[in-house]
Amino acid sequence: MLFYRAAVDLSRSTLNYLAGLIRRRRETLGTPWRLLNPGQQALLVLVHLRKGETFAELGAGFGVSTSTAWRYVEEAVALLSERSPKLTAALRRAAKDGLHLLVLDGTLIACDRVRADRPYYSAKHRRHGMNIQVIAGPGGTIVWTSGAMPGRTHDLTATRVWGILRELDKTGIITLADKGYQGAEASVVITPYKGRNKPESQRQANRSHAKLRGPGERANAQLKSWKLLRKLRCSPCKAGHLVKAIAVLQNYEITRG
Repeated sequence: MLFYRAAVDLSRSTLNYLAGLIRRRRETLGTPWRLLNPGQQALLVLVHLRKGETFAELGAGFGVSTSTAWRYVEEAVALLSERSPKLTAALRRAAKDGLHLLVLDGTLIACDRVRADRPYYSAKHRRHGMNIQVIAGPGGTIVWTSGAMPGRTHDLTATRVWGILRELDKTGIITLADKGYQGAEASVVITPYKGRNKPESQRQANRSHAKLRGPGERANAQLKSWKLLRKLRCSPCKAGHLVKAIAVLQNYEITRG
């Protein structure tokens, strides 16, 4: 195997944040010494999440076995995922921060074809994957991400399963969503008008709706700037935890990086 110098486009502040979580975890477990120190383990994890490098490549690059690289990543993802806010807490924080508008959008985290592939195939995206619901601020800030459901799950069905509509109604923050959410029971969820022969007033309303919703939907692009989420090579069931972990890192990178 050949080796070369490389870089990862994240700030040292984000590295130190993750290293601190790992260091405290080791102190709790009573295992302060390992083959890699907390900073090196944090860098290994960030390289995996940001650049999508395989465990074999990580092991070769950091001088550990493939299984050790896998354990290091699993530990860090669990630590980060635990820090992802619950839905109720996330919406309360959004209201406290003065957000008067939210954007609800679904995204597909692509995965390799699995044996029982039919539930994971999304006809909309024409590929296999997992459905993730994302609530974002009007500027694209990630407020909350859901767990993962099979790719064929309709966005509106997913919102009902995760209780998103109920919590949005309780919070009372106006939430914009695309046409896939028409029929949502929440009074605060606003969707565009459907149909081809709409009057000009409805067309203008749809243009304004799209203009306001567009920046918020950039949250999904932010998540997929972490190359691991462009196509998972692990169990599809891990998609939700990976997205939550990456959302925590992305928000930290934006606010403090």
